[in-house]
Amino acid sequence: MSTAPATTEDADAGEVAAAVREAPFVRVVAAADGDALAASGVLARALRESSIPFQIRLDAVPDPVPGDGDDLVVGIGTTGGDLALSGVEPASLTAAATARELGVPPDPLLALAGVATADCPLDAGDAAPLLDALRERTAVDRRPGVAMPTADLETGLAHSTLVSAPISGDPEAARAALSDLDLSAEPTDQEHRRLASWLAIEATASSARAVEAVERALRPHATPEASFATIEGFGDVLDAVARERPGTGVALAIRDDGDALRTATLDAWRTHARAVHGALAASVTGRYDGVFVARVDEDDPGRLGTIARLCRDFRSPEPIVLIVGAGDESSAAAAASVDEARLGAAMTEAVRAVDPEGSTAGDGRRATARIDDIEVSRFVTAFREAL
Repeated sequence: MSTAPATTEDADAGEVAAAVREAPFVRVVAAADGDALAASGVLARALRESSIPFQIRLDAVPDPVPGDGDDLVVGIGTTGGDLALSGVEPASLTAAATARELGVPPDPLLALAGVATADCPLDAGDAAPLLDALRERTAVDRRPGVAMPTADLETGLAHSTLVSAPISGDPEAARAALSDLDLSAEPTDQEHRRLASWLAIEATASSARAVEAVERALRPHATPEASFATIEGFGDVLDAVARERPGTGVALAIRDDGDALRTATLDAWRTHARAVHGALAASVTGRYDGVFVARVDEDDPGRLGTIARLCRDFRSPEPIVLIVGAGDESSAAAAASVDEARLGAAMTEAVRAVDPEGSTAGDGRRATARIDDIEVSRFVTAFREAL
């Protein structure tokens, strides 16, 4: 029988550490997002140092079930399993605290990158000691400018999924914009400020909410000696690779070494960015009371999750966004909300109404679903009625 606590709603670090110490094998089932991937990596490194066998699986629609026999199933970024890290605190912080409970110093850069994707400050609360620990290992400079994983400004601007702007997904447009800004090969702080101001104007032209959302991409924590140029840019990469190529994401989170792995990760980030920005630009939208709906030609729920976030923050005049995508053989959906709106429950009810065999996952502010080919207007109606 599992040694985990009875609840799977929100385990703390002490509960997780106590359970994994007694488990012969730990299976981690994590949501396909940056925070859950970072948390999985932090926990996995602690398990490895503690000689505890483990397996990690990422899923855009996770559904962890309790383990068989003595195996322990840990849900990260989702409920279910034997215990779960699914509370209001970033899972990366809970995983870091769990590692310390196991006597293993957590990797501060990986944990902070996860915190950044959860849109939480890096220099306050439980994240602050991690930032201090990182500064003891490598240079960290909070500077003006734009968060990117690479020093190549053209690549960073075109492929960032932290913002949605006219140059998003378009390297040629990014190159032209940078030429107009006439920045140095190694931009000064003043030039970084000019770039940030330009991007803030470009990204906030279509949505009042974007004025606040764009802040997560500005004034990054630069890490010039690390594998990725900024902590926030690293977080952007983690979120993209978790959704686009989960296996590569797990390898990065567990090892984070080697040029080949970094190259593969950045390639996944670029692929993800081009796909989601292109789908959002070509979407067909409709506005309802309280819900903004976008229909896209994309059936990957991981990609739809990014599209939903970007649409919510930079396009939608409503507090809730529903993205419905259709491919050749299947459909998917994702929703995102500004505030708590029982999106997970609403998505489940809507999918049951149109496809009892469909699968869903989510919480109050985000949700995803895999469903068979459906009549879109019927699904939209079911979702709105479920809210």
